[in-house]
Amino acid sequence: MARELGQGGSERQLAEIAKALDGSRFSVHVGCFRPGGFRSAELSSKGIPIAHFPVYSLRSFSAVRGAWQLGKYIRRHGILLVHTFDTPMNCFAVPAARAFRTPVVVSSQRASRRLSSRPEQFVLRVTDHLVDAVVVNCEAIRRHMIEDEGVEEQRLHTCYNGLDTGLFRRGSKQLPPALAGASIVIGVVCALRPEKGLPTLVEAFAKTLSSYPADRRSRIRLAIIGSGPMLGPLQQRSVELGVREYCHFEPSTADVTSWLRAIDIFVLPSLSEALSNSLMEAMACGCAVVASAVGGNPELVSDRATGFLFQAGNASELAECLKRLIADEDLRARFGAESSDRVRQHFSLETSVRRMQDIYDELLERKVRTIELPRNQGKEV
Repeated sequence: MARELGQGGSERQLAEIAKALDGSRFSVHVGCFRPGGFRSAELSSKGIPIAHFPVYSLRSFSAVRGAWQLGKYIRRHGILLVHTFDTPMNCFAVPAARAFRTPVVVSSQRASRRLSSRPEQFVLRVTDHLVDAVVVNCEAIRRHMIEDEGVEEQRLHTCYNGLDTGLFRRGSKQLPPALAGASIVIGVVCALRPEKGLPTLVEAFAKTLSSYPADRRSRIRLAIIGSGPMLGPLQQRSVELGVREYCHFEPSTADVTSWLRAIDIFVLPSLSEALSNSLMEAMACGCAVVASAVGGNPELVSDRATGFLFQAGNASELAECLKRLIADEDLRARFGAESSDRVRQHFSLETSVRRMQDIYDELLERKVRTIELPRNQGKEV
């Protein structure tokens, strides 16, 4: 279950897991507050039923009505396991599923709780005691949940995000018209939110350009692909630093792979991060990557082996990484090849799905021993 079925990382992981679970063992349903979105069409095309629970605010009567509808849906379909993938659904569906005596209830924590509001943090801490398990997407979040949130270690299960390595793979470089004439493209594809630390990237880019003569600068570009509240401030900062003409801002797009294959050096300067889908995608597509040493980034990027890590917020250190990669084509190629191999070997969708199935099987085996399933009936999830 997730709030909506659009372009976010949690929605993507939900959809990929739902489509790939073994249909002979699991009968999958997807629930959301807001129907529509391209993930919804994607799931429907695979024959996965989508249940709409029209909750507009957790503080409104619609939440009470939605909880009742969810409970009836769980009972009508004999659902044995409910898994929530994001904060709104953790807060809504975990108490509701537990109230209607769902045998197994699982929540997810896919980012630091410091990014949630205080009321959300309070409710999430309550749900930690209601669920059978909390699935986290990296060891950094696992440590955060133990050390900062006091969650029992045995309640936590790590399942790394999985990537469709058939879609995200190395390919020939083709520049879009907006980047025509560039010999080096530095870029990022992500939601433009404050915690992504994108002003650090713009400042590091300006520092990098200042070290080259004018004729060289014109062939180095910064591409920021994504939408969000930081778009205006980033554009304004690029003007203040005198690099606006070298920057291209592209709204969020479903055609992520084409942009990634145009990027030579991918930078994720996050101030807070779990396991970044965008960083994994860039690595799989063969970009040379530079990332801040926060959260799950060091679990993906091995410093100086598959990419560079730098101190979050340190534009000078990032600029030095950029200059080194701009100057060394062989290093860019080596990082790109090593990164692509690492994602393919350790972070494939197949690996993630197998791990999630193992988690579900373990929890169901533990909690549903007394329930007799009709022969050949899958477990309703």
